[in-house]
Amino acid sequence: MSGKLITLEGGEGAGKSTVLAAVRELLQARGVDVLVTREPGGTPAGEAIRRVLLDPELRGMSAETELLLMFASRAQLVRELVQPALGGGRWVLSDRFTDASFAYQGGGRGQPLRRIADLERWAAADIRPDLTLLLDLPVADGLKRATGRGAPDRIEMENVEFFERIRDAYRQRAQAEPQRFRIIDAARTLDGVLAQVRAAVEEFVDSVGVRL
Repeated sequence: MSGKLITLEGGEGAGKSTVLAAVRELLQARGVDVLVTREPGGTPAGEAIRRVLLDPELRGMSAETELLLMFASRAQLVRELVQPALGGGRWVLSDRFTDASFAYQGGGRGQPLRRIADLERWAAADIRPDLTLLLDLPVADGLKRATGRGAPDRIEMENVEFFERIRDAYRQRAQAEPQRFRIIDAARTLDGVLAQVRAAVEEFVDSVGVRL
């Protein structure tokens, strides 16, 4: 069985952590050997970069620096974990991947999409997900959910317009690649969200021929 890459994407407060755990359990129940990771981070070097990226004391960081740091973390993750896992037939489940840069640094920060695509080919070794679950909900709802999770990090401190651009960018990517994306209505109840996720993952797993 060849390895597959499944990614979770979405804005702030979308519930990715809860969905990540549910997808992991579902894949394991189907006998899939799955490696779970996150972005930015996932490796010792990546986690160090994550701390810099999210440090609220570094609000003066330029958009170009942010983009390059995101891909520095991703480059390490790909080479240290993702490529070896996929090459060995394992599945990888990641909380965010390159789509996040197209949304946050592209849509949110206004970085050229061609520049991000070039970095995807080089730094991310042109690895693209086989399935992406986009947890979509109105920005106001997501920010309300995120309130109370602790002190906001550098990115969470941005204004509503920034997050609206991110949501728009995510939705545009989903519309452009409907064969890969599954849009999950994250405004529903938890049971409703997990039902959508379960259906999407089961459909994908069945399509690649995984059996108990």
